[in-house]
Amino acid sequence: MAHEQHNYLNHQKGIWSWLTTLDHKRIGIMYFVAIMSFFFLGGVFALLVRAELFTPGKTLFSADVYNRMMTYHGAIMVFMVIVPGIPAIFGNFVLPIMIGAKDVAFPRLNLMSWYMLMIGAAITGSTLFLENVDTGWTFYTPYSSIKTGLGVIPMVLGVFIIGFSSILTGLNFIVTTHKLRAPGMTMNRIPLMVWALYSTAILQVLATPVLAITLLLLIAEKTLGVGIFDPQLGGDPVLFQHFFWFYSHPAVYIMILPAMGVISELVATYSRKVIFGYTAIAYSSLAIAGVSFLVWGHHMFVSGQSEFAGVLFSFITMLVGVPTAIKLFNWIATMYKGSIRLDAPMLFAIGFMFLFTIGGLTGVYLASTGMDVHFHDTYFVVAHFHYVMVGGTLMALMGALIYWFPKVTGKIYSDLLGRISWVFIFSGFNVTFFPQFILGNMGMPRRYYDYLPTFTELNQMSTFGSWLIGTGFLVGLFGVIHALLKGKEAGNNPFGGKTLEWTIPSPPPHENFEKTPVLTGGPYEYR
Repeated sequence: MAHEQHNYLNHQKGIWSWLTTLDHKRIGIMYFVAIMSFFFLGGVFALLVRAELFTPGKTLFSADVYNRMMTYHGAIMVFMVIVPGIPAIFGNFVLPIMIGAKDVAFPRLNLMSWYMLMIGAAITGSTLFLENVDTGWTFYTPYSSIKTGLGVIPMVLGVFIIGFSSILTGLNFIVTTHKLRAPGMTMNRIPLMVWALYSTAILQVLATPVLAITLLLLIAEKTLGVGIFDPQLGGDPVLFQHFFWFYSHPAVYIMILPAMGVISELVATYSRKVIFGYTAIAYSSLAIAGVSFLVWGHHMFVSGQSEFAGVLFSFITMLVGVPTAIKLFNWIATMYKGSIRLDAPMLFAIGFMFLFTIGGLTGVYLASTGMDVHFHDTYFVVAHFHYVMVGGTLMALMGALIYWFPKVTGKIYSDLLGRISWVFIFSGFNVTFFPQFILGNMGMPRRYYDYLPTFTELNQMSTFGSWLIGTGFLVGLFGVIHALLKGKEAGNNPFGGKTLEWTIPSPPPHENFEKTPVLTGGPYEYR
């Protein structure tokens, strides 16, 4: 480092000091390297899936290979990138500093969480070389329990172990937020990023064990022949769907709540204004977390559940829109009459609002029981959840990367490269996924290897868009390398942020604060 001062990067030297570190900042960096590697792999599978769909019939691969690539794309992106992404990388790095703490509550558990992710990823990844899996990322029974090879067992076991990483991280964040806040920092003064991570942590701790038990039952059925989901053995395949979605719908909010926390920070900093409706945004995070446990049945409108259950799940699903809209309107109100600077992070924040709104509004269609019969398992669903999860979470991830990069490394990320990256990702995203709404409405089913010639042009547009997205993320990666090698020195607070992380040197010292800060005001006091 060009910095001579003592910081967390030069505190100890050597690979071993990283692999055994208990410093939350170093663990955040290790998560970043790991998750970006998984992201690259998942992205390659996505590009291959889209390349195969460029023409009807066989373009590059057989149907079997296509199914495997789609399974790995989904499983890697969901379980190894988007679920752990923002909490593991930025939550680990900034949460303790934002509340004035020297580290997380359980540093050893934090390191263990990283190892859990790596071990789980290694076991899941081993199936690429041993026996490929083609079940789709949802592992639906009875296909995954009786029709497929033994590759399902290590893949599911890997996801099971990754789940422990998620639970331990969530536990750590809850205890850290309650017990290690600096003097004067009440719960009504913690930054909104911390509120978002805290709400996410509750979901991680309560929802993830349900997935873990479900996957264990699947392994038990496959290895011991116990009848749980297999109808031939007296099991019920719909029970798997109930269990799976009871976790996986809250998991959508595990992905999006931290992203919303990032957007709150970006909007306040780049609008130079006190955040509008701090309390409403904070408690809406808890409201989203609470309601998310009650909506899993909307995935099962066509699986034979009762009309009453369908109506109930439809109503509660639409209810999620209320706390979500509170956030969106409060961000817009914060920007109103603010001194807005359209730097790259703010562009990603605005991109998030645009894409997430489309994702949210199309979710209303899918929450309507009658319309869902038409849209279920079509490309409309694929477009909807990509607008929410990818358009939301990855936009926020890029915004967070550029925003906190100076704090993490002491170097400024090139705003020009950030803007170029945004143009490619934002335009590519809409070119890729908007045509899929039309395809879904026309009746093209998802997860199919082949399609009718009628759908060719829209599929080709979608594939072209995927190349734009890939280009955008490559520009983003180039920006990271360029900033590390040639970036300007950052200073303590290059963007004029008001939260605690901007009061300490960049990169931060090993112990974060020389003396414990004492808070006398709220987190966004722009005057």
